[in-house]
Amino acid sequence: MTRAFQSLTIPATAGIGLRSPHVKEMLSRRPSAGWLEVHAENYMGDGAGVDALEKLRETYPLSIHGVGLSLGSARGVDHDHLQRLRKVCARFQPDLVSEHLAWSVADGAYLNDLLPLRYDEEALAIVARNVETVQDTLKRRVLIENLSAYIAFADSSMNEAEFLAELVERTGCGLLLDVNNVYVSAHNLQYDAEAFIDTLPADSIGEIHLAGHATNQIGADTVLIDDHGSRVPPVVWKLYRHAISRLGPRPTLIEWDTDVPVLDVLLGEAMWADMLSASIMFNRKQAARHTAATKPRPPSTLVSFEAGARTGMPVLAAFAVAKAGQAMPLVLPPIQRAYHAAA
Repeated sequence: MTRAFQSLTIPATAGIGLRSPHVKEMLSRRPSAGWLEVHAENYMGDGAGVDALEKLRETYPLSIHGVGLSLGSARGVDHDHLQRLRKVCARFQPDLVSEHLAWSVADGAYLNDLLPLRYDEEALAIVARNVETVQDTLKRRVLIENLSAYIAFADSSMNEAEFLAELVERTGCGLLLDVNNVYVSAHNLQYDAEAFIDTLPADSIGEIHLAGHATNQIGADTVLIDDHGSRVPPVVWKLYRHAISRLGPRPTLIEWDTDVPVLDVLLGEAMWADMLSASIMFNRKQAARHTAATKPRPPSTLVSFEAGARTGMPVLAAFAVAKAGQAMPLVLPPIQRAYHAAA
């Protein structure tokens, strides 16, 4: 049975994951960033990091991302951990709260990983019960994130996207669409990444994650690892373009957890996400205007339209790479020339 919760939202812009090397600079510079996301488990106590987040949330919208609820646990969600999460949410009043479609606890022992589920009716009942417990405790809608996968259960009766769609129907939860995870899983398990996104209920997607991944060669097989340790690669930008074209703009996070770069690199990646989203929506509006302008109308209301007219949108040139499916570094000089020509 679905439940109705108040849906707080972050503006449909790009934000960054707040990491400890950047906290001091964020406090001093207060750079332009759409919003910040933090891992809930890092803020369940007290200390300088908690005090800093109190100050930063006065400037930036905030999202709380959990990694320890173990929503796939058959024994249910750990009550103490859930109460700690409730206190974090009460203290920081985030606009979004999210967790993973995973399990990470066995016989009271917390495992340092997010492990996949078997996607069947039995697992769905367990996860739905746990999600309802979390939402009832927090008194808010929670977004559930798809995992990166390296193996699959042979006896699953549905795929992950179908599982998530049914979970939304049963609990009223939302979804966090991790585009990099979709790409990694689709490559490793050999399925259609765009079809995965198309299967998800669009209205339920309240947040998107973007990140880089590592490539590993195991014998003759190439395995992608979701390590959050590099820039968003062109193949993930291309899949993000597909998602935004279908869903419209959504709050989008740049994740970077290993080999964390300087702050401006993260802010630059967020800028690319905003530019791509803006260019897609601008193209959509231009296409709608073109359609409207070419429809037969009475002479007094006829609107002329020149397909080759200057758009005044240099970002379109910047993301010609996404349309052409080219690698970003190869087109930077043409992008710069096109940008200055358009400007």
